[in-house]
Amino acid sequence: MLIEPFYTKAGNGRPPVGLEMSTTAANVQNAKVLDRLLHGSETRVYGDQAYLGQRAVIHAHAPNAKDFTNQRYRYRGVVDEVDRGKNRTKPAVRAKVEHPFGVIKRVFGFVKVRYRGLAKNTRRLRVSCGLANLFVVRHRLLGT
Repeated sequence: MLIEPFYTKAGNGRPPVGLEMSTTAANVQNAKVLDRLLHGSETRVYGDQAYLGQRAVIHAHAPNAKDFTNQRYRYRGVVDEVDRGKNRTKPAVRAKVEHPFGVIKRVFGFVKVRYRGLAKNTRRLRVSCGLANLFVVRHRLLGT
């Protein structure tokens, strides 16, 4: 997989580093590797407008999945209110999926992978996922 070179700019922020230090697989957008993200038994595929035009990829790799990606609702200055309304309901589903990851990163500090070995990293991630589930439902558990 080809990763485009990216150099950080000098200034008040992070100092520039060599090219091999600043290019990582994290720079690749999910929409470009969608075929590798689908396992084939999905029933629905959600995504923002970065996934626009990926319907053929979704159908090829997950033939039973319905495409729930955001669609273009403005064409030549005319707004289709029905498609716009559909696009407004889809992010709520994606937000429910993404929320635990935000909790894991923000509350439990799982922002960077530390090189502790695969077993320790896996154990830490699993514990963080379990704690994130409890954190998300803490109000229901405490009855407040």
